[in-house]
Amino acid sequence: MTKAVTHASDSTNGADAALYASGSHPLTSAIGYGVDAAQRAILFWDVMRQRGNQFLKDSADPAPQVLSYEAEVVIDGRTFERPVNYRLLRIVPPEGVQVDPTRRPFVIIDPRAGHGPGIGGFKADSEIGVAFKAGHPCYLIAFLRDPVPGQTIEDIARAESLFLEKVIALHSDTEGKPCVIGNCQAGWAVTILAARRPELFGPIILAGSPLSYWAGVHGKNPMRYSGGLLGGSWLTALSSDLGNGKFDGAWLVQNFENQNPANTLWRKQYNLYANIDTEAPRYLGFEHWWGGHVNLNADEIQSIVDELFIGNKLAAGMIRASDGTTIDLRNIRSPILVFCSAGDNVTPPQQALGWILDLYDDVDDIRSHGQTIVYTIHESVGHLGIFVSTDVARKQYGEFAHNIDLIDVLPPGLYEAVFEDKTGNTANPELVASQWVMRCEERTLDDIRALGANDAADERRFATAARVSEINLGLYRTFVQPVVRAFASEPAAEWLRKCHPLRLQYALFSDNNPWMTPVGAMAGAVRNTRRPASPDNPLLKLQRTLSDGIVSGLDAWRKVNETVAEQLFLTTFGNPWLQAAVGIDPVGTRPLRKAGRTPQHDELIEIRISELKSRLATGSVIEGAIRALIYVGRPRAAIDERAFEAIRRMRKLHCGTQQLTLAEFKAMLRDQGFLLLLDPIAAVAALPALIPDAESRRWIISAVREVMSANGGVSGEVAVRLQHVASLLQIDADEFARASMGAAA
Repeated sequence: MTKAVTHASDSTNGADAALYASGSHPLTSAIGYGVDAAQRAILFWDVMRQRGNQFLKDSADPAPQVLSYEAEVVIDGRTFERPVNYRLLRIVPPEGVQVDPTRRPFVIIDPRAGHGPGIGGFKADSEIGVAFKAGHPCYLIAFLRDPVPGQTIEDIARAESLFLEKVIALHSDTEGKPCVIGNCQAGWAVTILAARRPELFGPIILAGSPLSYWAGVHGKNPMRYSGGLLGGSWLTALSSDLGNGKFDGAWLVQNFENQNPANTLWRKQYNLYANIDTEAPRYLGFEHWWGGHVNLNADEIQSIVDELFIGNKLAAGMIRASDGTTIDLRNIRSPILVFCSAGDNVTPPQQALGWILDLYDDVDDIRSHGQTIVYTIHESVGHLGIFVSTDVARKQYGEFAHNIDLIDVLPPGLYEAVFEDKTGNTANPELVASQWVMRCEERTLDDIRALGANDAADERRFATAARVSEINLGLYRTFVQPVVRAFASEPAAEWLRKCHPLRLQYALFSDNNPWMTPVGAMAGAVRNTRRPASPDNPLLKLQRTLSDGIVSGLDAWRKVNETVAEQLFLTTFGNPWLQAAVGIDPVGTRPLRKAGRTPQHDELIEIRISELKSRLATGSVIEGAIRALIYVGRPRAAIDERAFEAIRRMRKLHCGTQQLTLAEFKAMLRDQGFLLLLDPIAAVAALPALIPDAESRRWIISAVREVMSANGGVSGEVAVRLQHVASLLQIDADEFARASMGAAA
């Protein structure tokens, strides 16, 4: 009996020893986790200290930016007759990057929405990085921390036009005007300028840019309700007055923070704490931009809030310049590429694309204005991910940069850009520049409506909120503003800016706080004796479970708040008595923000139609080739980069004529596309007159066949049309077969 107990005891001690040795004994796990947690806490607070010191250093810099590239100042907007705090920077290509001087430049404009510039070139895989990779020169329109006193939104637009004129002059030998990327808030500024100076722009990329601020769907997009729930823009005026004529951009950043309390209050910091050995550089890099708050003049922010955020006037053509000119986005002549995400709660797809419904009746209306609109919707990335995600930069922006000429020559209409992986089964992979194949598929306005749109009742609610905002702002300016301005001063305004909660969270944990002084030394000692817990430590798993619970709780709290806010907005501003009181028809069905048609445009369309029809049976051989190409390919209702690369190669063939420039090629594509829309039967029947000689006819059939074969076989309606064109051009069966074999080869 004693011997049995002894053996059992020995066995237990052996098991305990094994548990201790493996680190899985409860006591060992607790000690290991405790040491690890304490060390991570010290390292975490040291990163907070570094973040605070970084913030103080950046705050002293009048020109904050987070570019990972060297930049040279080309023009300083402070030297203009109407000075502004904007500058044109040339991005210096890093070592090993070759820029093609014949390729159009890219000009990136970052949002002045509380943060400093540079997010478009935040890292190697960025908008600037992929443009460099595709061989394009790059520029950044950047801004300083503080505005020039008295500068206005219109002054900034005028300065940006001068910047673009300079870029065009520096690259006069390139094909095509600059591609301009407007990130977030900069997107609407770009469209306003492009509507006034369309001749300055090549393709325009609007990334996460809200142009239709009222748009959204119930149960989502809560940010659009905030202006009405706060009583309108009087708080903006109050904040500017307390700032002695300046609006603190930290309040805009605070609005973003409030959209995701789980991330703001917990997840972001927890992710740093949980991964302290690897996460610090990425965290500090992002905080370098996130904490770089910039200011706006009172007039700047007031016009933005009144006319765009609350008034929603841009897409409806209700904004006028100082000279009385109406800002009509239908005046834009460059292709517009809209990039948005279903996971973006700041600029959801409805706000990024709703302006199309405000401006146009149908796709033919888009075409009649000569407008090309391409959109693509990411499935999940958040608002900031649109600008900083490595995967997004490599895929979407990389494809945009490689295929910018394809976008530039698309016939007028509405398209969706879709991306497919290049695989071993991809036809003609040598025509694909990267690991994805970009294809532009034709869409209609019903596809935009399917994303979700306001009904007439919602439009009346937002119109009511806009009118209430105007009334409250008028009351504030009459009765309160004189008193606030009488007591405002620059020292008091600067003290208020320093005491903003977002700034305090940085400054309080810097070396300016004596309590943080020992943290740096303690962190150094910890790094020398770092003992991470085992990955399978059960207490680490418990830590992750507790964190997930906190995130779930904060998300639930956010959803409740959003539901209450939405119901409060809908009920308050849907009240027919309130609507009638502020001058909104409670039972009206007419769209409140629909851009009107202009007789001048209709007259120009009639003149254009007559002029095109007169050229139905006239033109060059190359025009005939383009007409045949569009006619044969129309059933596919799409074009991908392989077909465009084949077209690019076709452009290099002379066929007895001088090679076309990109602008000439684009103009021919548009003209021939319109002719096929106006009278397809007569346009096709006229092909023999445009292509009189046999040699040109054989070349055109071969070239069209090659383009149509670029993304796979020629079949169905496309094959029928190709055969029809061959018959019209009197290409016999043997010649047609040889052309087909040549294309296949």
